Amino acid sequence: MRRFATVILVDPRGWLLLQERDEHAPIDPERWGLVGGHVEDGEDIEHAVHRELAEETGLGGHALTRWRLFVVHGEDEMTVYAGPTTVTDDDVVCGEGRQIVFVEPGIATGLHLTRAAEVVVPEFLRSEQYASLLP
Repeated sequence: MRRFATVILVDPRGWLLLQERDEHAPIDPERWGLVGGHVEDGEDIEHAVHRELAEETGLGGHALTRWRLFVVHGEDEMTVYAGPTTVTDDDVVCGEGRQIVFVEPGIATGLHLTRAAEVVVPEFLRSEQYASLLP
């Protein structure tokens, strides 16, 4: 079993920060997914989510709340954290993938999402957690 830590940042418009994966991605290349990645051996999940956010976006200091645990790809565990943000696309430094940008919710569900994001994104948009992050 592999463990993944992922994060969904929600901006003041209610838009979600998503990553467009490039052709080199080892899992689900050329699709849109969540910011995050593998939890290292012995690493605390909360530390991993902040580390991944910083590595992939250059962002730090966000108050994140654990939202849900998903089993993906049949056996992998993906822990999803979420939080509000006031940063914009201009503040994001894309450290992995083709681009990392805020996406309007109605458009996000229509993107060619990763297998995990196909489940996570629509469920998040229907959740009380998402509703609590809206202005």
